[in-house]
Amino acid sequence: MHFFDEQVRQQGEYESIHRDLDIGFGTWQFDPTEIENPFPENKGSVHIWQGDEDILVPVTLQRYIAQQLPWIKYHELTGGGHMFPYAEGNSDAILKALLLGQS
Repeated sequence: MHFFDEQVRQQGEYESIHRDLDIGFGTWQFDPTEIENPFPENKGSVHIWQGDEDILVPVTLQRYIAQQLPWIKYHELTGGGHMFPYAEGNSDAILKALLLGQS
């Protein structure tokens, strides 16, 4: 069994996908484009990593949010799907970027 198979099922067979769909297609009580920068003095940063082949979270949505909130550092992974963090090397690359302050 692949490592990511266990991760997907750790909360139950369908719980993780259900939560993702609920967030993606549910009604939110706020507009994400109105979120204020939590680090106005640049003491931290907010990153979004998005696979351009994600069939659950539309890449166009993440692109739009990143364009509306210029303080977000947007990273788009060509060929990446919804589970891209579990693909070999991707988690390491994300952690390296965060720890080394790479954009």
